[in-house]
Amino acid sequence: MSPSAVRVGPSAMRVGFIGLGSQGGPMAQRIVDAGHPTTLWARRPATLEPFAGTGAAVAASPAELARGSDLVCVCVVDDAGVEEVLSGEDGVLAGLADGAVIAVHSTVHPDTCRRLAAEAEKQGVALIDAPVSGGGPAAAEGRLLVMAGGEEETVERCRPVFASYGDPIVHTGPLGSGQVAKLLNNLLFTANLATASTALALGRALDVDPGGLAEVVSRGSGASFALDRVAPTGGSLDRLAAYAGGLLRKDVGLIAGIADAAGAEAGAVLDAADAALALMRHPR
Repeated sequence: MSPSAVRVGPSAMRVGFIGLGSQGGPMAQRIVDAGHPTTLWARRPATLEPFAGTGAAVAASPAELARGSDLVCVCVVDDAGVEEVLSGEDGVLAGLADGAVIAVHSTVHPDTCRRLAAEAEKQGVALIDAPVSGGGPAAAEGRLLVMAGGEEETVERCRPVFASYGDPIVHTGPLGSGQVAKLLNNLLFTANLATASTALALGRALDVDPGGLAEVVSRGSGASFALDRVAPTGGSLDRLAAYAGGLLRKDVGLIAGIADAAGAEAGAVLDAADAALALMRHPR
Protein backbone atom coordinates (compact mmCIF):
# COMPACT_ATOMS: atom_id res chain seq x y z
CA MET A 1 0.00 0.00 0.00
CA SER A 2 1.36 3.41 -0.94
CA PRO A 3 1.27 6.30 1.54
CA SER A 4 -1.30 8.03 -0.63
CA ALA A 5 -3.59 4.99 -0.26
CA VAL A 6 -3.81 5.43 3.51
CA ARG A 7 -6.78 7.61 4.41
CA VAL A 8 -5.94 10.00 7.23
CA GLY A 9 -8.70 12.17 8.59
CA PRO A 10 -8.83 14.96 11.15
CA SER A 11 -8.99 12.38 13.98
CA ALA A 12 -5.75 10.67 12.89
CA MET A 13 -3.61 9.33 15.71
CA ARG A 14 -0.61 11.36 16.71
CA VAL A 15 2.32 8.98 16.41
CA GLY A 16 5.61 8.92 18.26
CA PHE A 17 8.38 6.73 16.84
CA ILE A 18 11.55 5.52 18.58
CA GLY A 19 14.15 3.37 16.86
CA LEU A 20 15.22 4.89 13.54
CA GLY A 21 17.55 2.13 12.38
CA SER A 22 17.71 0.35 9.02
CA GLN A 23 14.13 -0.89 9.40
CA GLY A 24 12.63 1.64 11.82
CA GLY A 25 13.78 4.61 9.77
CA PRO A 26 11.80 3.64 6.66
CA MET A 27 8.80 2.75 8.86
CA ALA A 28 8.82 6.21 10.40
CA GLN A 29 9.20 7.80 6.97
CA ARG A 30 6.11 5.95 5.73
CA ILE A 31 4.15 7.20 8.75
CA VAL A 32 5.19 10.78 8.01
CA ASP A 33 4.45 10.41 4.28
CA ALA A 34 1.00 9.04 5.09
CA GLY A 35 0.16 12.31 6.85
CA HIS A 36 0.07 11.16 10.46
CA PRO A 37 1.29 13.88 12.87
CA THR A 38 4.62 12.36 13.89
CA THR A 39 7.18 13.00 16.63
CA LEU A 40 10.60 11.33 16.68
CA TRP A 41 13.24 10.73 19.33
CA ALA A 42 16.70 9.22 18.82
CA ARG A 43 19.93 8.82 20.77
CA ARG A 44 21.97 9.38 17.61
CA PRO A 45 21.27 12.74 15.93
CA ALA A 46 22.45 11.32 12.61
CA THR A 47 19.38 9.07 12.39
CA LEU A 48 17.16 12.17 12.47
CA GLU A 49 18.87 13.83 9.50
CA PRO A 50 16.70 12.12 6.81
CA PHE A 51 13.63 13.70 8.42
CA ALA A 52 14.80 17.29 8.16
CA GLY A 53 12.14 19.29 6.34
CA THR A 54 9.54 16.49 6.46
CA GLY A 55 7.32 18.10 9.07
CA ALA A 56 8.11 15.49 11.71
CA ALA A 57 8.71 16.98 15.16
CA VAL A 58 11.73 15.99 17.25
CA ALA A 59 11.44 15.47 21.01
CA ALA A 60 14.17 15.97 23.60
CA SER A 61 13.24 12.77 25.48
CA PRO A 62 10.95 9.75 25.18
CA ALA A 63 8.67 11.32 27.80
CA GLU A 64 8.35 14.53 25.78
CA LEU A 65 7.62 12.47 22.65
CA ALA A 66 4.91 10.59 24.55
CA ARG A 67 3.21 13.77 25.76
CA GLY A 68 2.37 14.64 22.15
CA SER A 69 1.40 11.13 21.03
CA ASP A 70 -1.66 8.88 20.99
CA LEU A 71 0.41 5.93 19.75
CA VAL A 72 4.11 5.33 20.42
CA CYS A 73 5.87 2.81 18.18
CA VAL A 74 9.09 1.32 19.55
CA CYS A 75 11.53 -0.38 17.16
CA VAL A 76 14.77 -0.71 19.13
CA VAL A 77 17.08 -3.74 19.11
CA ASP A 78 16.37 -5.77 22.24
CA ASP A 79 14.53 -6.23 25.54
CA ALA A 80 16.86 -3.94 27.46
CA GLY A 81 16.38 -1.20 24.89
CA VAL A 82 12.59 -1.47 25.03
CA GLU A 83 12.57 -1.31 28.82
CA GLU A 84 14.97 1.64 28.83
CA VAL A 85 12.93 3.85 26.50
CA LEU A 86 9.63 3.02 28.19
CA SER A 87 10.65 3.21 31.86
CA GLY A 88 12.03 5.88 34.20
CA GLU A 89 11.28 9.56 34.69
CA ASP A 90 12.25 10.36 31.09
CA GLY A 91 10.63 7.25 29.60
CA VAL A 92 7.58 6.94 27.38
CA LEU A 93 5.32 5.83 30.23
CA ALA A 94 6.12 9.00 32.14
CA GLY A 95 4.58 11.09 29.38
CA LEU A 96 1.64 9.10 28.00
CA ALA A 97 -1.92 10.07 28.83
CA ASP A 98 -4.83 7.81 29.68
CA GLY A 99 -6.07 6.05 26.54
CA ALA A 100 -2.77 6.05 24.67
CA VAL A 101 -1.20 2.96 23.08
CA ILE A 102 2.33 1.57 22.87
CA ALA A 103 3.23 -0.77 19.99
CA VAL A 104 6.41 -2.79 20.51
CA HIS A 105 7.79 -3.54 17.03
CA SER A 106 11.04 -4.93 18.44
CA THR A 107 11.53 -8.71 18.57
CA VAL A 108 11.72 -9.41 22.31
CA HIS A 109 10.58 -11.94 24.91
CA PRO A 110 6.77 -11.95 25.25
CA ASP A 111 7.17 -11.73 29.03
CA THR A 112 8.87 -8.36 28.55
CA CYS A 113 5.76 -7.12 26.76
CA ARG A 114 3.45 -8.60 29.40
CA ARG A 115 5.38 -7.03 32.26
CA LEU A 116 5.46 -3.62 30.61
CA ALA A 117 1.79 -3.91 29.68
CA ALA A 118 0.94 -4.43 33.34
CA GLU A 119 2.81 -1.24 34.21
CA ALA A 120 1.16 0.68 31.40
CA GLU A 121 -2.30 -0.50 32.42
CA LYS A 122 -1.90 1.19 35.81
CA GLN A 123 -2.09 4.56 34.06
CA GLY A 124 -4.72 3.65 31.49
CA VAL A 125 -2.26 2.94 28.66
CA ALA A 126 -2.58 -0.14 26.41
CA LEU A 127 0.44 -2.03 25.08
CA ILE A 128 0.45 -4.41 22.14
CA ASP A 129 3.31 -6.41 20.69
CA ALA A 130 3.65 -5.97 16.94
CA PRO A 131 6.99 -7.34 15.70
CA VAL A 132 7.67 -6.94 12.00
CA SER A 133 9.43 -8.95 9.32
CA GLY A 134 10.84 -7.97 5.95
CA GLY A 135 13.68 -5.53 6.59
CA GLY A 136 14.31 -2.00 5.38
CA PRO A 137 13.37 -2.51 1.71
CA ALA A 138 9.98 -3.99 2.64
CA ALA A 139 9.38 -1.15 5.10
CA ALA A 140 10.16 1.45 2.45
CA GLU A 141 7.70 -0.22 0.06
CA GLY A 142 4.95 -0.57 2.67
CA ARG A 143 4.94 -4.37 2.66
CA LEU A 144 6.28 -5.35 6.08
CA LEU A 145 4.62 -8.32 7.71
CA VAL A 146 3.16 -7.08 11.01
CA MET A 147 2.30 -9.70 13.67
CA ALA A 148 0.13 -8.02 16.29
CA GLY A 149 -0.70 -9.52 19.67
CA GLY A 150 -3.13 -7.88 22.09
CA GLU A 151 -6.74 -6.78 22.40
CA GLU A 152 -8.35 -6.87 18.96
CA GLU A 153 -9.97 -3.46 19.49
CA THR A 154 -6.58 -1.90 20.23
CA VAL A 155 -4.95 -3.55 17.23
CA GLU A 156 -7.75 -2.28 14.99
CA ARG A 157 -7.33 1.23 16.39
CA CYS A 158 -3.67 1.14 15.36
CA ARG A 159 -4.25 -0.53 11.99
CA PRO A 160 -4.39 2.71 9.93
CA VAL A 161 -0.90 3.60 11.19
CA PHE A 162 0.43 0.07 10.69
CA ALA A 163 -1.01 0.10 7.16
CA SER A 164 1.36 2.89 6.18
CA TYR A 165 4.27 0.42 6.27
CA GLY A 166 2.71 -3.03 6.69
CA ASP A 167 0.87 -5.46 4.45
CA PRO A 168 -0.31 -7.89 5.70
CA ILE A 169 -1.18 -6.96 9.28
CA VAL A 170 -2.05 -10.18 11.12
CA HIS A 171 -3.73 -10.23 14.53
CA THR A 172 -2.15 -13.33 16.10
CA GLY A 173 -4.08 -13.43 19.39
CA PRO A 174 -3.49 -12.21 22.94
CA LEU A 175 -0.61 -10.05 24.14
CA GLY A 176 2.71 -11.80 23.51
CA SER A 177 1.45 -13.94 20.65
CA GLY A 178 2.95 -11.62 18.04
CA GLN A 179 6.38 -12.14 19.56
CA VAL A 180 5.93 -15.92 19.69
CA ALA A 181 4.79 -15.97 16.04
CA LYS A 182 7.82 -13.91 14.98
CA LEU A 183 10.21 -16.13 16.95
CA LEU A 184 8.69 -19.30 15.50
CA ASN A 185 9.08 -17.84 12.01
CA ASN A 186 12.73 -17.05 12.69
CA LEU A 187 13.27 -20.49 14.23
CA LEU A 188 11.95 -22.16 11.07
CA PHE A 189 14.02 -19.89 8.84
CA THR A 190 17.15 -20.76 10.81
CA ALA A 191 16.34 -24.47 10.61
CA ASN A 192 15.80 -24.17 6.85
CA LEU A 193 19.22 -22.56 6.49
CA ALA A 194 20.80 -25.73 7.87
CA THR A 195 18.86 -28.06 5.62
CA ALA A 196 19.45 -25.93 2.52
CA SER A 197 23.17 -25.48 3.20
CA THR A 198 23.83 -29.14 3.93
CA ALA A 199 21.70 -30.33 1.00
CA LEU A 200 23.80 -28.23 -1.39
CA ALA A 201 26.98 -29.52 0.26
CA LEU A 202 25.78 -33.11 -0.11
CA GLY A 203 24.98 -32.50 -3.76
CA ARG A 204 28.47 -31.13 -4.32
CA ALA A 205 29.96 -34.24 -2.69
CA LEU A 206 27.90 -36.36 -5.08
CA ASP A 207 29.13 -34.40 -8.14
CA VAL A 208 26.01 -32.27 -8.64
CA ASP A 209 26.71 -28.66 -9.55
CA PRO A 210 25.53 -26.47 -6.62
CA GLY A 211 24.13 -23.81 -8.95
CA GLY A 212 22.22 -26.37 -10.97
CA LEU A 213 20.95 -28.10 -7.86
CA ALA A 214 19.81 -24.79 -6.37
CA GLU A 215 17.84 -24.02 -9.53
CA VAL A 216 16.25 -27.47 -9.51
CA VAL A 217 15.23 -27.29 -5.85
CA SER A 218 14.00 -23.69 -6.12
CA ARG A 219 11.56 -24.85 -8.81
CA GLY A 220 10.58 -28.01 -6.97
CA SER A 221 8.88 -29.11 -3.78
CA GLY A 222 12.02 -28.48 -1.70
CA ALA A 223 12.01 -24.73 -2.40
CA SER A 224 12.39 -22.32 0.50
CA PHE A 225 13.19 -18.70 1.24
CA ALA A 226 16.31 -19.93 3.07
CA LEU A 227 17.53 -21.79 0.00
CA ASP A 228 17.26 -18.61 -2.05
CA ARG A 229 19.42 -16.80 0.53
CA VAL A 230 22.25 -19.37 0.49
CA ALA A 231 22.20 -20.47 -3.16
CA PRO A 232 24.32 -17.52 -4.42
CA THR A 233 27.14 -18.60 -2.09
CA GLY A 234 26.93 -22.26 -3.03
CA GLY A 235 25.44 -23.11 0.34
CA SER A 236 27.93 -21.29 2.54
CA LEU A 237 26.41 -19.48 5.53
CA ASP A 238 29.45 -17.28 6.18
CA ARG A 239 28.06 -14.14 4.54
CA LEU A 240 24.73 -14.46 6.32
CA ALA A 241 26.44 -15.20 9.63
CA ALA A 242 28.38 -11.93 9.44
CA TYR A 243 25.27 -9.77 9.77
CA ALA A 244 22.51 -12.07 11.01
CA GLY A 245 24.18 -14.80 13.05
CA GLY A 246 23.94 -12.98 16.37
CA LEU A 247 20.29 -12.00 15.89
CA LEU A 248 19.28 -15.52 14.86
CA ARG A 249 21.08 -16.94 17.90
CA LYS A 250 19.12 -14.49 20.10
CA ASP A 251 15.78 -15.43 18.56
CA VAL A 252 16.40 -19.19 18.64
CA GLY A 253 17.49 -18.88 22.27
CA LEU A 254 14.35 -16.94 23.15
CA ILE A 255 11.91 -19.40 21.60
CA ALA A 256 13.81 -22.37 23.02
CA GLY A 257 13.49 -20.87 26.50
CA ILE A 258 9.79 -20.12 26.01
CA ALA A 259 9.13 -23.68 24.87
CA ASP A 260 11.09 -25.12 27.79
CA ALA A 261 9.22 -22.96 30.31
CA ALA A 262 5.91 -24.12 28.82
CA GLY A 263 6.94 -27.77 28.86
CA ALA A 264 6.51 -27.93 25.08
CA GLU A 265 8.65 -30.24 22.95
CA ALA A 266 10.40 -28.18 20.25
CA GLY A 267 11.39 -31.22 18.22
CA ALA A 268 13.31 -31.38 14.96
CA VAL A 269 12.95 -27.71 14.09
CA LEU A 270 15.10 -26.70 17.08
CA ASP A 271 17.67 -29.40 16.31
CA ALA A 272 17.99 -28.10 12.75
CA ALA A 273 18.17 -24.48 13.93
CA ASP A 274 20.97 -25.39 16.34
CA ALA A 275 22.79 -27.07 13.45
CA ALA A 276 22.52 -23.85 11.43
CA LEU A 277 23.84 -21.75 14.31
CA ALA A 278 26.79 -24.13 14.64
CA LEU A 279 27.50 -23.82 10.90
CA MET A 280 27.44 -20.02 11.32
CA ARG A 281 29.76 -20.28 14.33
CA HIS A 282 27.11 -18.67 16.53
CA PRO A 283 26.12 -21.65 18.69
CA ARG A 284 23.33 -21.23 21.18
